[in-house]
Amino acid sequence: MNIPNKLTMIRVIMIPFFLVCLYMQTFYTRIAALILFCAASLTDALDGYIARKYDLVTNFGKFMDPLADKLLVCSAMIALSDVSSAVMLPSWIVIIVIAREFMITGFRTLAAEQNIVIAAGLWGKLKTVFQMIMIIVLLLNIDNSFFNAVSYILIGLSLVLTVISALDYIIKNKDVLHG
Repeated sequence: MNIPNKLTMIRVIMIPFFLVCLYMQTFYTRIAALILFCAASLTDALDGYIARKYDLVTNFGKFMDPLADKLLVCSAMIALSDVSSAVMLPSWIVIIVIAREFMITGFRTLAAEQNIVIAAGLWGKLKTVFQMIMIIVLLLNIDNSFFNAVSYILIGLSLVLTVISALDYIIKNKDVLHG
């Protein structure tokens, strides 16, 4: 268990604490949720940077890092479609995101059965970054026309990147389906 993998596991452990703070729905717990989400998101960037810089990339990390991202982002999106906010995240968008995540996880499972590890691609990474930025803006919960517009733009971009990244995974790795 190297440092990048430990950071990935720390991100997973932070999720329940983030959710408890978000669901408590007070000003201070919402700030705590924002801080926890930002910290968890930073571990994503940090673990990848350390793994690549020091050649600590492992199959565990290739599998667990995207899974930790999915758990963090999907948990946040489900909660944000449930709690009251200046801009509510539509549940149909959350369903599309989660459906994509299940599909790609199933795809990775098929690949793993063929001893193929599919690392996160550029579109998947962009999707995750925009989803995390969107979640941070929604967690800020600032109710004015500028932030509301930014929130809707980020929701739309996240949705588009979700669909593009799913198509990219399938097209680039279609041979897995024939195995």
